[in-house]
Amino acid sequence: MSLAKALGYGENEKLLIINADDYGVCHSVNVGIQQLLLEQTVSSATIMMPCGWAREAALWSARHPQIDVGVHFTFTSEWDMYRWGPVNRKGSTSSLVTHENYFPKDSKTFEMQADPEQVKEELIAQIEMALAMGMKPSHADNHMGSLYGLATGRNFLSIVLDVCASYGLPFRLPRNLRQNIGQVASPELEEQAKQLGMLADSKGVVILDYLIGLPFHLEEGETFDSLKASMQQVLEGLQPGVSEIIIHPSLVTDELNAFHMQPLKRGMEFELFRDAEINNTLQKENIRMIRWSELQKLQRARTGFTT
Repeated sequence: MSLAKALGYGENEKLLIINADDYGVCHSVNVGIQQLLLEQTVSSATIMMPCGWAREAALWSARHPQIDVGVHFTFTSEWDMYRWGPVNRKGSTSSLVTHENYFPKDSKTFEMQADPEQVKEELIAQIEMALAMGMKPSHADNHMGSLYGLATGRNFLSIVLDVCASYGLPFRLPRNLRQNIGQVASPELEEQAKQLGMLADSKGVVILDYLIGLPFHLEEGETFDSLKASMQQVLEGLQPGVSEIIIHPSLVTDELNAFHMQPLKRGMEFELFRDAEINNTLQKENIRMIRWSELQKLQRARTGFTT
């Protein structure tokens, strides 16, 4: 049975989750994402629990349990002027950090040096921190794709899926790769996605049909209008089933400018799904916005999960 049908929708419906990543990284991001969540412009957000403003985001989420907020598993710290490290205080994290005790800046370094047991303990610590602040996470995903093995082929997904299963959390993992504009996956990657999908199924973790993200960085000559046109093209090409689009919205402030190398792009993404033309495209293409909590409810019903 397809995921759409299992969720109670038609086989050919185009179902879309819009997730705001990097919630908790700073106050400006928090305020922007909270506005989008209250407007229902986005479906959900995911918190980077190791970051300095995660507590504000988590406490707000605890006060708004009707809004879907998940955990953005974080093992990298990419900005020069603002760094963060593990939240696990009960065990060793030596393989997860640099000599300064921050997470490494890039996924490749993390993939090469991380000890799987320490990864598992940190995953659990990040979820437990969210729970301790009163959150009821709706799902989980991963900052910078550090757990997927994209840089070296060494992934940690079996561990991630075990942890997600134990907490009743669906996870951001696409079953199909042929979705993004101009991107065609190799047969090898297609087969890998198929095998990972089967692994998730075997562990009882619900995953996506498709995952979509436009370039994170501001491209040369990119404007809000060109970004909007790219997103309209994505929406017009959406396939039946459950897709997730990733954005990284924020208010553009002195705080964001002080550390973030892509503040203008973050501001564009804040406005993107508030735009009338984008909303007209959603309606014209008969795209229905859904929520991660629907996937979570399905997962927990299938596995008999109880809190």
